[in-house]
Amino acid sequence: MKNRQVAKILYEVADLLELQGVQFKPRAYRRAAQAVESCPTPVEELAREGRLSELPGVGKSIAEKIEEIVATGQLKYHQELKKALPIDLHALTQVEGVGPKTAKLLYEELGVRTLADLEEAARQGKIREIKGLGPKVEEKILRGLEEARRAQRRELLGYALPLARDLCRKLLGSGTVKRVEPAGSLRRGKETVGDLDLLAVSDRPEQAAQAFTSLPGVEEVLAQGPKKSSVRLSGGFQVDLRIVPPESFGAALQYFTGSKAHNIRLRERAVARGWKLNEYGLFDEAGNRLAGEKEEDIYRALDLQFIPPELREDQGEIQVAERGQLPRLVTAEEIRGDLHVHTNWSDGRGDVGELAEAARARGLTYIAVTDHYKFSQAIRGVTADDLLRQLDEIARLNEELKGFRVLSGVEANIQRDGSLDVPAELLRRVEVVIAAVHSHFRLSKRQMTERLVRAVEHELVDILGHPTGRLIGERPPYEADWQEVLHRAAKSGTALEVNANPQRLDLAAPMIREALEVGVRLAIGTDAHAPEHLDFLELGVLTCRRGWAESGQVLNCLSWEEFLAARKRGA
Repeated sequence: MKNRQVAKILYEVADLLELQGVQFKPRAYRRAAQAVESCPTPVEELAREGRLSELPGVGKSIAEKIEEIVATGQLKYHQELKKALPIDLHALTQVEGVGPKTAKLLYEELGVRTLADLEEAARQGKIREIKGLGPKVEEKILRGLEEARRAQRRELLGYALPLARDLCRKLLGSGTVKRVEPAGSLRRGKETVGDLDLLAVSDRPEQAAQAFTSLPGVEEVLAQGPKKSSVRLSGGFQVDLRIVPPESFGAALQYFTGSKAHNIRLRERAVARGWKLNEYGLFDEAGNRLAGEKEEDIYRALDLQFIPPELREDQGEIQVAERGQLPRLVTAEEIRGDLHVHTNWSDGRGDVGELAEAARARGLTYIAVTDHYKFSQAIRGVTADDLLRQLDEIARLNEELKGFRVLSGVEANIQRDGSLDVPAELLRRVEVVIAAVHSHFRLSKRQMTERLVRAVEHELVDILGHPTGRLIGERPPYEADWQEVLHRAAKSGTALEVNANPQRLDLAAPMIREALEVGVRLAIGTDAHAPEHLDFLELGVLTCRRGWAESGQVLNCLSWEEFLAARKRGA
């Protein structure tokens, strides 16, 4: 949880510096914030061991500031910057239509400091009166306020998932529970999680409750009992533990996994048979237990194919399960390679060999090294000469590796007009070309659509990277005619990335399903900037599963030879 707190301060420092007109420093702080936020290791552990400089973009100066935040919970430099602009910048900029410059303008013109101030100004029609904003911006802000409030109360899947597993591991290690599993939206793989629900079986419920409320990181005990206990962790995240009898564990797991809408449909199905379904089990009209110990038995008794948790959103899954036609969802075990990896040739940490070894240790058989082409003074990227030298390094490394392959590649920037910033002769030299938007996010819907269409129709582009450009809780997707983009991508054979960085998870699950319906292929990429980021692959798989994707629709399930044959230029 400390990682998010540190990153939040660093992000705000970047925004405040940018508003002061400072050059380059804002980018450095954002890179450091992203590195801290996406690092699976607790930042306090890195600080204690003197390893902060291992994070990409974290030099001596910023490392010292992170150490100060870890030690004191705040940063003096941050507080000094805020004196010039005393607003809740982080909260305000979560609202669609409010960037740092707009937040500053709203403060100067209307005295807006908080979300409450922003809502009051919008509802009173004051924002539309400010020159440069107008009624459309005011309307967008009103729509974005509730979403921003929801985001404030939720954690990214990429941080909630390892946290839940760590809590389960510690509970099992206490010897007070026989079984414990996470439920709720986390188990469904939702991109953000409001709180954690843990289910356990124990023959010593009082001791289990005590062990749970005594776990490291517990800041406040909200309730403690033999059936349910609740705690608040440092950082404000709530975790609930429910202890259930073994004969009800499957029913409870199904019930507390949700979603609410999915559960309503199941209960309606049970009622239609004269039965009763709740967290204790499935019972007939005489009160006899029909199922409950195993989750699969609930669905079987209701004449349904077992529905994986990721699909339980009342989006037609029950009707499809009734016909026995649910997709065989892609699994983590089927993933053979990572198609988006950065090294220290650009802005990553770790050389090509280190990334290859880290991938092999995780059971992969290939990676695609797709370093940024240098398109900005603020971002370290490869030049044409660098890329040619990297090709030589990859060729030498592939001669040494046994049973593993490094594919050469590049992440090209899609310029405002849809052209790429990498010369065509270089694109032809590499094996994987990712094209992605990194600037000019606020073009009109028509302009952005034309820009993306030109990119996906480029004969040398294999993958459209982080297609919608969203940063969860930070930046909304840019506007485009996505049906048009998806159809053009399908027709041209360009795959769309499912970027597995926890702050992106882009494409989102609903659009994955739309993409698959028109024949678009998917490519999962961790966008790794350090070896440990390769663990994000799991998040990409979960997101694909939520989008109803099967292994045959995900390029990462191919061997590297099959991938090269199946990619756009090999098809």
